[in-house]
Amino acid sequence: MLNLIKKFISNRTGILVRLDDIAENMNWSLMDKCEILFDRYNIKPLLGVIPCNEDEELLINEKNNDFWNKIRSWQKKGWEISMHGFSHVYDQETNKKDYFNYGGRSEFCGHDYSIQISRIKKGLKKFNDEKVKIRSFFAPNHTYDKNTFIALKESGINNIIDGYGLIPYTEHNLNFVPQLFYKEIMLPFGIQSTQIHLNDWKEDDYKGFEKFVLRNNNKIINFEKCIEKVNNNFLSKFINLSTKITIRSLRLLKKKTSFFYCSD
Repeated sequence: MLNLIKKFISNRTGILVRLDDIAENMNWSLMDKCEILFDRYNIKPLLGVIPCNEDEELLINEKNNDFWNKIRSWQKKGWEISMHGFSHVYDQETNKKDYFNYGGRSEFCGHDYSIQISRIKKGLKKFNDEKVKIRSFFAPNHTYDKNTFIALKESGINNIIDGYGLIPYTEHNLNFVPQLFYKEIMLPFGIQSTQIHLNDWKEDDYKGFEKFVLRNNNKIINFEKCIEKVNNNFLSKFINLSTKITIRSLRLLKKKTSFFYCSD
């Protein structure tokens, strides 16, 4: 029995490295260091690429004119390229009516279906023009509504790297890989993704991440492994619901702490 429990936990424990806000004007010096680190430990991260970045806060660094060649080279390595919004410009207030109740401003939530699918289609066209395959998505600021999910499904995107839980699950005919914390935390049980903003990092942040990778590289998994773990049985639903209630309660008690507050 003990061995069965250990096997159950081992088969459902891992972390996907998710990097947000990948764009032409990102922090390329730290990205180069991360690439060397990933290659050293054969890590296949998921990169949230903004197809048509217009966010002024993400335009401050020097532009890399070789950006799309880099994206294609990373995909050839087996890194997962994910669509992270369209322009990354927030133009709608959610009034806390977004699907995960994060609140704040949004690029998608609150807009009509026609606007949302237009943005998703335009983003996909950019990727297609650059010969980059897309099958996953996560919205800036974690903000979605049901129109977002319908638009994604209609556009052929079936995977979202967001949500509460410890086991990847299916809702609205879409797969969700949970993203729980702002800091890199390796839980003793569960499948989740990180949320890394290289543009906000200093050198010490990279060093901390490097130590995290050194300690946990044997538990860092790729996108394919996450999708393999999608499960909607009763036990999985119970675990995910319990996780959702716990984390949302902690966020209410410790709003904007370094662990429980997720930025965009």
